[in-house]
Amino acid sequence: MTTVEEGGSVPAALRVPDELSAREPAEVRGSGRDDVRLLLSRGTRVTHHRFADLPGQLRAGDVLVVNTSATLPAAVTARAGGGEAVVVHFSTRGEDGRWAVELRRPDGAGSTGPRAGGPRGAVIRLPGGARLVLEEPLAVSADRLWWASVSVAVPGLLARYGRPIRYGYTARDQSLAAYQTVFALPSPDGSGSAEMPSAGRPFTAGLVAELVSRGVQFAPLTLHTGVASAEAHEPPYPERFAVPAATARLVNAARAGGGRIVAVGTTAVRALESAVDADGVVRAAAGWTDLVITPARGVRAVDGLLTGLHEPEASHLLMLEAIAGRAALTCSYSEALRRRYLWHEFGDVHLILPEQAPGNGPVEALTL
Repeated sequence: MTTVEEGGSVPAALRVPDELSAREPAEVRGSGRDDVRLLLSRGTRVTHHRFADLPGQLRAGDVLVVNTSATLPAAVTARAGGGEAVVVHFSTRGEDGRWAVELRRPDGAGSTGPRAGGPRGAVIRLPGGARLVLEEPLAVSADRLWWASVSVAVPGLLARYGRPIRYGYTARDQSLAAYQTVFALPSPDGSGSAEMPSAGRPFTAGLVAELVSRGVQFAPLTLHTGVASAEAHEPPYPERFAVPAATARLVNAARAGGGRIVAVGTTAVRALESAVDADGVVRAAAGWTDLVITPARGVRAVDGLLTGLHEPEASHLLMLEAIAGRAALTCSYSEALRRRYLWHEFGDVHLILPEQAPGNGPVEALTL
């Protein structure tokens, strides 16, 4: 077992080298979706595993909270005024039928670069003769995201012309299937996530079955995640979520029985914590959440988190700090860099669990 005790530190100007970006899915560069590494941290104690070791790190009575939102083929090539080539990222469907969209510029390699938003009233020509009109910016997005009306039904447009959103750190376009998790369920109204709830990606049907056979339970919820601010790292803006009554009952019963609630992904944390009261009781809830989890706010329903590795500027790190604490997060990220873990949606994953009492240590880790 490889262990790092308290004392490691992440430099103030932490930089993730480009070569640590996962450029292809695990099943392309390795043997399957679950062929990724698992960094496990309990406080400032860090151990190294394969993702297939996950069942040995959980116990009967634990609950994994998973996001069932399906990933949309949310990127569409279009034309702005004067014939300018743009890529439209369809982010979030509003209650009034409009969509929050982001305009990006093709960079010549199939991915996209930043582009100024607007202006108000601009018409974007979409494939098949459809039109998109930019109406007003989202107040929280610093002019990056705009509410837009679209002349056709967007789900049909995306099904015919869309592709998954990708950024320059990936090697090439991948099929939509590469961006779906084993938990993904189609939404009746065509809604979904603009970007994959990627913490659930390494799970396979076989691993889920093994976890269930060991007494680990799964609690589904939905949060349709919007387009991330790849350059600006803005806080998340309001997103649609739903926590079913059955999930609320399961989480409450597990906590009462001593089980740990482990969210699979930051989206699952945001949704569940949007449905919990001040006493830590989860209730069925649905609608829009503008919750931003910080160390000052803390978490009330979540004991642990399985997540990817986030850029040092990302607002998600505030949520991780709320769950793990600053010292633990500093130690784990320092170790992830030292051991050359892979970042981004196709990369390795990080499991944060509560510190254990002496004598209740984890299963021996593989030395990698």
